[in-house]
Amino acid sequence: MTDKRPLIAIPMGDPAGIGPEITAKALAKKEIYEICRPVVVGDVQVFQKAIGIIGANININLISNPAEGAYDFQTVDFIDLDNIQMEEFEYGQVQAQCGKASYEYVNLSVELANKGEVDAIATTPINKESLRAGLVPFIGHTEMLGELTNTDEPLTMFEVQNMRIFFLTRHVSLKEAISQMTKERVHEYLLMCDKALKRLGLNSRKMAVAGLNPHSGENGLFGSEEIDEIEPGIKLAQEDGVNVTGTVPADSVFFQALSGKYDAVLSLYHDQGHIAAKMTDFHRTISITNGLPFLRTSVDHGTAFDIAGKNIAESISMEECIKLAAQYAPKFTNNTMD
Repeated sequence: MTDKRPLIAIPMGDPAGIGPEITAKALAKKEIYEICRPVVVGDVQVFQKAIGIIGANININLISNPAEGAYDFQTVDFIDLDNIQMEEFEYGQVQAQCGKASYEYVNLSVELANKGEVDAIATTPINKESLRAGLVPFIGHTEMLGELTNTDEPLTMFEVQNMRIFFLTRHVSLKEAISQMTKERVHEYLLMCDKALKRLGLNSRKMAVAGLNPHSGENGLFGSEEIDEIEPGIKLAQEDGVNVTGTVPADSVFFQALSGKYDAVLSLYHDQGHIAAKMTDFHRTISITNGLPFLRTSVDHGTAFDIAGKNIAESISMEECIKLAAQYAPKFTNNTMD
């Protein structure tokens, strides 16, 4: 009988961070194996050390490709890249070998996804400084995935409970973010967001765009950005058939989405959407990268070097990350975002 559980690749992240620990803790939960077939890509000595630290009853099955996995609870199927010198390894420290290794785990996971050997990727934290020390020419997952898949602009979406949030701008100053809020960009992003939701299996989609100024500018009383750029961009998207409304004042739109009024919200800048998601449930806010040839979910926290190797890190985010990958993988379509 064919095993219909989706195959999920898990690159274990920066070895010096909490990635190996939270992966081991998540895979010690039986419910993960009930919904998917997880395969870890990493360094087996580091992972064995993590298992020892958390005291889990887990065996390791070394494999060279996902087809060889058993995917039974209490046995982690593991692709070992053997790229950490344990005599030089130290938790909680920026290390060139760890930055380089974390990139290699992602790289192989992407290769597996591109070849269709796994259905999705669920990523763990990597560290910008370690990547730099390891001479990796990327500052994070998004940039890596964009290059490795030849995707010009991967689209980030947060999901927490039943609320989904897209981001018009990312890691730029608020002043620069406002300058990027053109009608053309709003129009383009709404088209991308609508297609992204369709790829995730949402056939009936309603979006809202958050306002920038208090009360969405109050018809120009508190700012003209909504009138001059944002709402004209929304109108262009509506003319293209996108079911979107806005702008909706930012102090209410996220609550309305959480209540089910909207399937997704387009946040205009980084903190606007991040605060809304993380105040809803910090540990269960999961990032999904749309626009790639495959589904990718990610925890939305860092390597936590200060607690790495101490059996302190919670695995809730990692569990939710894997569960969301398993939930969407059967619905995800491989249509391009163009």
